[in-house]
Amino acid sequence: MELTTVSTDHAVFHDGTTRVQLDGLAPASRHEHEGIGFSTLPAPGQLLCRFATVNDVHFGETVCGLIEGDDVGPVFRSAPGDSPYPEIMNAGAIEEIRGIDPALVIAKGDLTDSGLPNEYERFKAFYAEAFGERLHHIRGNHDSYHHQHIQCENTRAIDLAGVTVVTLDTTRDGAAGGTLYDDDLDWLDALAAEATQPVLVFGHHHIWDPSRPRPEGEYFGIQPDESIRLVDLVARRPSIRGYFSGHTHRNRVRRFHGTGDVPWVEVGCVKDFPGNWAEYQVYSGGILQIVHRISTPAALDWTEKTRRMFNGTYGDYAAGRLEDRCFVVAHG
Repeated sequence: MELTTVSTDHAVFHDGTTRVQLDGLAPASRHEHEGIGFSTLPAPGQLLCRFATVNDVHFGETVCGLIEGDDVGPVFRSAPGDSPYPEIMNAGAIEEIRGIDPALVIAKGDLTDSGLPNEYERFKAFYAEAFGERLHHIRGNHDSYHHQHIQCENTRAIDLAGVTVVTLDTTRDGAAGGTLYDDDLDWLDALAAEATQPVLVFGHHHIWDPSRPRPEGEYFGIQPDESIRLVDLVARRPSIRGYFSGHTHRNRVRRFHGTGDVPWVEVGCVKDFPGNWAEYQVYSGGILQIVHRISTPAALDWTEKTRRMFNGTYGDYAAGRLEDRCFVVAHG
């Protein structure tokens, strides 16, 4: 039995492919189920809006767990006659996201496996059909590192009730690692200086930890110099309350010297274990992140298989801690 999600009024457990939800819980209160203790999240004031994100949806992928040049396994494929597993997982995410009637849905990169036009069209057939003008999507490395030409309105600010949502293009044409562009950082700096409500920033790549030794060669996420520039920008612009990425296929939160309680967040992927989408609840007195495990029967069957990838190490790596998934992003 695993505790996968806590919200203000409910908690979700999974025991293999069995999902158990406890409803009617009081916010900011202590509970126990099957020997697992937990606290619900606070509800800080009036609920102003909800929005959702997905990342690493990988339309067109056919082999899960394969690392080129490495024989670590096991790897998984859709069974003959079954729908492709990215479509099973994304259909489940869309079904659940529709249930919260989000003001906005952000797909933050790796929309496709190889940046092919048919893969991108399949992504749009699922998400644009479901959410229309509420959908905003940005590129990831799988959409750009083979010199593809998927065109997204990557850098954008969207005002919602109680929050301004900003997206940035972190991709580098032809590269797996990411970057940030001078013009985009200058634009974000000016926007944050004038902001009258909290700003949350979303991109595909995670940032490098400035307290760590510099990597030799290219970093898998945003390169060190650009990461430092973003950390310094956030340090001087208190309106920015968090940065949220995908790319690593894990749930993790880091906090850095100089930016205090600001979370630097990675959210796990849609396409395999644990099969995530993230909900953001914006209140008059704060903002919450609540990560949900996609729980349609077909999705749970797939993710229970894929948790065993990489010699059985993937499950713990990808799931992260509860406090990496469900937490208070910012107080009012």
